[in-house]
Amino acid sequence: MKKLLAQIIKFGAVGFLCFFIDYGILVALVELAGFHELAASGCSFTVSVVVNYILSITVVFDTDRNADKLKQFVVFVVLSLIGLGINQLIMKAGVDWLGQYMNRAYMVVKIFATAVVMVYNFISRKMFIEKKNKK
Repeated sequence: MKKLLAQIIKFGAVGFLCFFIDYGILVALVELAGFHELAASGCSFTVSVVVNYILSITVVFDTDRNADKLKQFVVFVVLSLIGLGINQLIMKAGVDWLGQYMNRAYMVVKIFATAVVMVYNFISRKMFIEKKNKK
């Protein structure tokens, strides 16, 4: 149980860092570069996935150091693409709905989308990325 709690804390710290990378790039692309919110969200999410992969396999999850790194990365990317799909669906629905009531709704929606995707990411990566203990 202590190991799981420590892992959740590490995952949270990595997620927090990656959120700021994701959110910072999102806002910069929309506000400074004039990107559409969904295109910017896809770009920022992708950058944060790469950082998240590196930190997840080195700091958070007990991965098999002898595993095929390409296969491991492909699994991580597939799981992340599912997360991106969830992110984009929430961003689209949230911006369409909340945008009726406020400017820059994407900023608020992104926080909610990140929370949902973070839960999905922890569960899916724990299931598919972490080394299985042989009993």
